[in-house]
Amino acid sequence: MQFYIELVKAHPILMAMAQFAILGTLGDVIAKWIIEKRFSKPFGFVTLILKMLEWSFLAVLIKYAFTGFGGFVNELVAHQMLPEPGNFTRAFAISATMNLQFGPFLVLMHRLLDNLIARQKNWQNIDKGFMSLLWFWIPAHTVTFMLDKPFQIGLAAIWSVVLGIILGFYNRKPTSA
Repeated sequence: MQFYIELVKAHPILMAMAQFAILGTLGDVIAKWIIEKRFSKPFGFVTLILKMLEWSFLAVLIKYAFTGFGGFVNELVAHQMLPEPGNFTRAFAISATMNLQFGPFLVLMHRLLDNLIARQKNWQNIDKGFMSLLWFWIPAHTVTFMLDKPFQIGLAAIWSVVLGIILGFYNRKPTSA
């Protein structure tokens, strides 16, 4: 565990990229398996690499957002614009401000990149992506921001797998009779 912590502290951006490239892509793969109701190779090799690059790019944005919105909440507290929070309240404040301000941009960027990779224009159900900020990401990141900093990005990447599983079940193809 100490090795992981030291690696994350020494290379925060590269580790964020690696964790999201692996876990974010895994979430996409699992979602496809659930949707198609079978284990298969859901993406070709090139698409798989492009998805890993997409998740790596998103990881950089997410890592900067984690740092920036933590500082944002600290500054609001320092300027007495928010009361001095406890651990849960601080975590919730960071999660809520980040997901309500940065979250919509990330949802749009994620869909745009997915569309570029798939060479399509699919904006269906984007509203559900925005709604996931409220029902999934704010609670999930509240838990995330309660952890020590070295574990936050790793848990966020794990949450992308969890959301992939949830969305896979939500988007399952109906069984034909």
